[in-house]
Amino acid sequence: MDVDAQKRAAAARALEFVRPGMRLGLGSGSTAKHFVELLAERVRTGLDVIGVPTSEATRSDAERLGVPLTNLDETPQLDLTVDGADEIAHDLSLIKGGGGALLHEKIVASASARMIVIADESKWVSALGRFPLPVEVVPFGLGATRRAIEAAAAAVGCAGPALLRRAKDGHAFVTDSGHWILDAAFERIADPKSLAERLDGITGVVEHGLFIGLAHAAVLAGSSGVRVVERR
Repeated sequence: MDVDAQKRAAAARALEFVRPGMRLGLGSGSTAKHFVELLAERVRTGLDVIGVPTSEATRSDAERLGVPLTNLDETPQLDLTVDGADEIAHDLSLIKGGGGALLHEKIVASASARMIVIADESKWVSALGRFPLPVEVVPFGLGATRRAIEAAAAAVGCAGPALLRRAKDGHAFVTDSGHWILDAAFERIADPKSLAERLDGITGVVEHGLFIGLAHAAVLAGSSGVRVVERR
């Protein structure tokens, strides 16, 4: 299978966790897009579910495909979230946010009884950090916030610049919530939990892409097939 076929295979396997009547968090990104498409096929044959999208792109796809939607104000507790990831460590800690939806993705995952992350095997890593860590920040005071992020990371052994993400037009990339993103190139994060705690304490940081203790299982697709890894 090529990578896109692997993503779709992982999404198809994750669909087996969905039961009638579930309230679902619908993730963002290329792999989650496959899940929404496959879920819509089941909905058209009678599956009764309702979803909360984590981005405007996912909302648009789900509406176009006929997946019933709600929001966390109307449905504050979800049964299951299915989402992709940029990196998945062996303890199922994650880096997410390559697509820019990390804030909404983390809110939805936190409101869910379970989270399943779906990906191709290339996302399975021995240590997080080779993929730059997205940190969502308010635009005001960007320089001070950047320095605080880099200092906090250095204190837990992570060295590397936090660079402003740019859109295709060269301007700052703007998230669905109106914030900016700094992508921190640390290469290796030895202690994700400690880094997450330090980032949580920085004024100006809205959220970061370290998802610690949220994923309950990973569905990984590779050239030899699909496997499910449960969190121990």
